[in-house]
Amino acid sequence: MRSYRTLFRTPEFTPFLLSFAASGAAQTIGGLAIGTLVFRATGSPFLSAMSMFGPHLSQLLGGVFLLSGSDRLPPRAVLTALALAFAFGTAVLALPGLPLPAVFAVVLLQGLVASLGGGARGGLLNEILSKDGYVLGRSVYNMLWGLMQMAGFATGGALLMLLSPGTCLLLASGLYLVSALVTRLGLKARPPRSAGRPSVSATWRTNALLWSSRPRRLTYLFLWVPNGLVVGSASLSISYAPGAAGTLYACGALGMFMGDLVVGRLVPPAVRSRLTVPLRLLLATPYLFFVLRPGVVPAAVAVAVASVGYAAGLVLQERLISLTPDDLVGQALGLHATGMTALQGIGALLAGTVAQLTSPATAMTLLAAGSITVTLALAAVGGRGERRPATPGTGQGAPPEPAATDR
Repeated sequence: MRSYRTLFRTPEFTPFLLSFAASGAAQTIGGLAIGTLVFRATGSPFLSAMSMFGPHLSQLLGGVFLLSGSDRLPPRAVLTALALAFAFGTAVLALPGLPLPAVFAVVLLQGLVASLGGGARGGLLNEILSKDGYVLGRSVYNMLWGLMQMAGFATGGALLMLLSPGTCLLLASGLYLVSALVTRLGLKARPPRSAGRPSVSATWRTNALLWSSRPRRLTYLFLWVPNGLVVGSASLSISYAPGAAGTLYACGALGMFMGDLVVGRLVPPAVRSRLTVPLRLLLATPYLFFVLRPGVVPAAVAVAVASVGYAAGLVLQERLISLTPDDLVGQALGLHATGMTALQGIGALLAGTVAQLTSPATAMTLLAAGSITVTLALAAVGGRGERRPATPGTGQGAPPEPAATDR
C-alpha cells in the first residue's frame, strides 16, 4: 500500500483517525491549559513541566500492571472507556480552587489508565490496515497528531489569552466526549486479539518475553531514550518563553508533520531502514542552539528542524512489528508507548530539576547533549548496519516463541 487514496478507502480508517484527532486536540489544549495554570500558580518550571509530562511517569505503572489488556480486551470498548475517563478527569481539573496535590493526583491517574491506549490503538491500526500498509498508515496517524498539536497548541495559546485555563480544560473535556462518540459509532466491535483474561501476571510474562529478545531490546531503547531526553527539553517551553510556548510547541508539531510525511510516504523502504541514527541525531542537535538563549523566532526554527527527527519512530516501529508475533503486536506496541511516555516523563523530571537549579536554556541544552550521547552509544552497541525488516506483523526474523496465554 503506497498511496493515500488506497489508504483512505480502507474501511474504518477514517473514523479511526477522526476519533484520534478529537482526542489529540483535547490532549494538547488541556495539557497547555494545565501547564499554564500550574505555572501561574507556582512560578515553578519544575512543577509546570511535571503537570504536563508527569502523567507519562505513571504510565510506567500501567505498563507493569495493566498492559495485557491491550490484546486481551475488545479494542473499541477500551478506547471508548478511556476517552470517557479522560473527559471526566479533565472536567475535574477545571474545578475552581482545586488544590495542587489534587491536580497532580488527577493527572497521574489519567496517565495510569492511558497506558492501555497506546497498545489498543496501535494494535487496532494493525488490524484495520493490510500488512504492507502499516508504515504509511502510521505516518498519516503521526502527521495527524502533528496537525492536532499545531492546531491545539496554537488554539490553546490564543484561548488562554482570552479565557481562563479552567474554561480551556472544559473545552478539552468536550473534545474527549466527541472522541468517545466517534469511536463507539464509527468502529466495529472486534474480539480481543489474544485469549485469556488480562492480569498482572500475564502483563509481566509477556513483557518479559518481549524484552528477552536482544534485537527488540535495542529497538525499544532506540525508541525510548533519545526521544525522552529531547521531550524533556521541549517540556521547558512554557518556562523558557512564557508568552510564546504555544508557538514553540506548534512549530515542533510542524516539524514532526514534515518528517512523517517525507519518511512515511516518499522514502523507499530500503533507504528508510538506514535512517534511524541520522534522524535521532537530528532530533537532538538543534536544541544545542539553546545554549545561546535565542529569541522566539530562531528558537521556533530550531524546534521545527529538530522535530523532523521524530520520524525515526516510524522506522523503529516497523522494525519492532517485524520482530514480534501477530498475537503480541498490541502489547508490543503498548510496551513501546508506555516506555516512551515514561522516558518522556523522566526527561521532563530531569529537565525541570536542572532548570530549577540553573535555567531553562541550560537544561534544554544539556538534555539534548545527553540524547546525542545515548544515540551514538546505542549505534555503537548494535544500531548500525541495520537490515531491512521482514514483512511487518509476520514475526519473521525472530525465533519462534511460545504463545503468552493466561493459564
